[in-house]
Amino acid sequence: MESETTIAENLHNTCEKAQYDVACKRLLSEKIILAWIMKECLEEYKDYDVKEIAEKYIEGDPQVSTVPVMPDTAGTMIRGLNTEDTSLHEGTITYDIRFYAIVPNTNERIRLIINLEAQSDFYPGYPLPKRGVYYCSRMISSQYGTEFTASHYEKIKKVYSIWICMNPPKYRENTTTRYSMAEFPIVGNVKEPVENYDLLSVIIICLGSSNSERYDGVLKLLDVLLSKTAEVDEKRQILQDDYDIPMTQTLESEVSIMCNLSKGIEDRGIAKGIARGMEQGLARGMAQGMSEGTATAIKNLTKNTGWSIERAMETLGVPETDRPKYMQMLQSM
Repeated sequence: MESETTIAENLHNTCEKAQYDVACKRLLSEKIILAWIMKECLEEYKDYDVKEIAEKYIEGDPQVSTVPVMPDTAGTMIRGLNTEDTSLHEGTITYDIRFYAIVPNTNERIRLIINLEAQSDFYPGYPLPKRGVYYCSRMISSQYGTEFTASHYEKIKKVYSIWICMNPPKYRENTTTRYSMAEFPIVGNVKEPVENYDLLSVIIICLGSSNSERYDGVLKLLDVLLSKTAEVDEKRQILQDDYDIPMTQTLESEVSIMCNLSKGIEDRGIAKGIARGMEQGLARGMAQGMSEGTATAIKNLTKNTGWSIERAMETLGVPETDRPKYMQMLQSM
C-alpha cells in the first residue's frame, strides 16, 4: 500500500512539473516575448522596435509543441508551423516552439526554434551547444522538398536554435552566447557573401541572480517571467513598467497558472522535506536509544559478573568497530 501511494505521488509530481513546463513554453510563445528575444539575440532585428518585430516580422502563429494546460484562448498564441521533424532513419524530434520570421527589408524567411531547457544540470550527459547544432541541422535538412528541391541549395533558409536555461552553473549565470558559422581564410584572402554560409546559429541564454550587473534586458525579462517565486502582481508591474508589455487577459492567465503550479510544487517539496527530516530524526533517536541500552547492558554485565568491559562487549556481540564508542560512553556513565 505504501509503494502504491509513493507511485501515485510520483506520477502526480511528474504531471505537475510537465504542466509547469508547458505553462513556461506558452508564456514564451507570446509574440511580444519572442520579439524581445529576437531583438537582443538576433543580428537581423537588433535595430528594430520590439512591437514592430512582433507585429510585422513574426510570420503566422508560432507553435508550442505540447498539449496546453488550458483550452486555447483568443490572442497571439502560436499555431502555425509543425513542431515535429521526422526522418526515416533518425526518428522524430519535437521542438518546443518553432516559427518563421521575415528578415527586415528583404523577402527572406528564416526559421527559428525556441527551446526551454529547465534542467538543473547544465550538462545533462552531453554539451548543450551540440544538441543545438543537431536541431539546426535537422531544420536545414528538413527543408528539402519544402523550401528547395533538386540542387537549388541557394534557397535554403537560415535557422536558429535558442536555448533558455533556467538553472545554469554559477559561471554561466546572466550570459548570452552565440555559436555560429564563420569564414576563416587559410591561403589567400577571398571573401564569400556571408549569407552563403551563415545558415545556422545556436544561442544559449543562461538566466541568473538579480545581484549581477548583467541582470538587464532580456535576461531580466525572462527571469521575471519564468520565476517560481515572483507573484503575479510583481511580474505584472515589471513587465508593464520596464518592458512596456501590457498584461492582457491571456498573458495574465498564463502567468497565474505558472505561479500556482510552481507554488504547489514548492509547497509539496517543503512538506516532503519536513517529513523526511522527521523520519531521519526518529531514526537517529531510535539508534541513540539502542546505543544507550547497549552501554547500560555492558555496564550491568561487568558489575554483576566481574567481567572486563572487553569480555562483556564480546559476549553481547558488539562489533569491534563500535567498541571505542561504547568505551567512551561508559566513561561518562
